[in-house]
Amino acid sequence: MSIDSEQPEKHVIVLIDGVCHMCQGLTKFIIKRDPDGVFRFASQQSGIGQKLLSQGGLQEDLVETVVVIENGIYYTKSAAALRIARHLPFPWPLLYGFIIVPRVFRDFIYKWIAKNRYRWFGKDDECMIPTPEIRRRFL
Repeated sequence: MSIDSEQPEKHVIVLIDGVCHMCQGLTKFIIKRDPDGVFRFASQQSGIGQKLLSQGGLQEDLVETVVVIENGIYYTKSAAALRIARHLPFPWPLLYGFIIVPRVFRDFIYKWIAKNRYRWFGKDDECMIPTPEIRRRFL
């Protein structure tokens, strides 16, 4: 799927670390709670992921954070996680209330989790291959 297909402004794009089990779990969690197909996904390591990171002026090796692209605006770390929660069904949008916590504190916790995610959840040698039923959700 190309970046321009299916009117990307209608979608929230989530760029994940494709080898991280926690990130793969997050993707599955979002898909189960997104029946309207608002979210689209790409691995940061993929060609399209690299292109999107570059277009946003972000490092192409930014795997320590999830990246959310919404209406052309790029969000990283805790801001990205809160943007995801905002688009999920109730009760998840309630988590968006944490946006009032200063970013430095939110990001400190986010970075601690990101630093330990491979140890806690594991990782693969290659990116996850989407199943046929969810393939249309991947860029």
